[in-house]
Amino acid sequence: MSEAVSSPPAASRPAQSELWKGVRRLLREPLGVFGLTLVLLVIFGAVFADLLTGWDPTRINPRDRFLDPSGAHLLGTDQLGRDLFARVLHGGRIALYVALVSTAISLAIGIVLGLIAGYGPRWLDNLMILVFDATKSFPTVMLALALVTIVGPSLTAVIVVVIIVNVPGYARIIRTQTIAIKTSEFVTAAQSMGASNARILRVHIMPNVIGPLVILASMDIPVVIAIEAGMSFLGLGVRPPTPSWGSILNDGFSQIRDTPWIAIAGGLPIIVTTLGFTFLGETLRDVFDPRLKGR
Repeated sequence: MSEAVSSPPAASRPAQSELWKGVRRLLREPLGVFGLTLVLLVIFGAVFADLLTGWDPTRINPRDRFLDPSGAHLLGTDQLGRDLFARVLHGGRIALYVALVSTAISLAIGIVLGLIAGYGPRWLDNLMILVFDATKSFPTVMLALALVTIVGPSLTAVIVVVIIVNVPGYARIIRTQTIAIKTSEFVTAAQSMGASNARILRVHIMPNVIGPLVILASMDIPVVIAIEAGMSFLGLGVRPPTPSWGSILNDGFSQIRDTPWIAIAGGLPIIVTTLGFTFLGETLRDVFDPRLKGR
């Protein structure tokens, strides 16, 4: 007697098919493949930093100050004799950690607030829009300075600043889409069948509004990395001797008369990461929302 072979639910197969079609379309786009390659290289370097270099990124060796790139030091050394290649790789860990953690938290908070604003009563919507606009009006640098004055420079301060900056934008997008969807026929049908507001938001509205926001968040990752690098450049981010692309760039700016390699080592990964996530995010948007292609 043969055993029955289980198959995935019928509803999941079309979603999986569309996902694979999107992946294949992505791999046919040269800019998308280029962006994906750059992103994977940055992730690979950050994850396997300890295996790719034998140097301690915080080890000081004054006798090796300002060495040019060589086989021993691929990107040279800084003013304290620290290996720049090791510092760049470990700095990538900080950049990606801040970008992923802060973006994920911003998405979660933005989705919840956007759903409440879009589905709630009119007075609550107006109040939340006022809060979003007021928060968005503060310059990022002023927020960073105010927070660092209170809690001091730290990685947590960088993450909190990014969350405050990003949440209003995500919440407004979710709010707009929720207002457009809550009058749809399938939502009206669910309400007539007695479905609770929580179930309508979770089952019927959220799956239809979260997709474009995830793509937008992937395009915001280089912005978050730039914020982290900028705060570290100004001394408002991670504290030395922890390596950060912004602190490396700051060292390069102050030592530009002695050697250009420090500034190059600090600026190059920021450029590569920005290009990678920008090209990948643009291609993902074009692939999964063809209506935006070319805009």
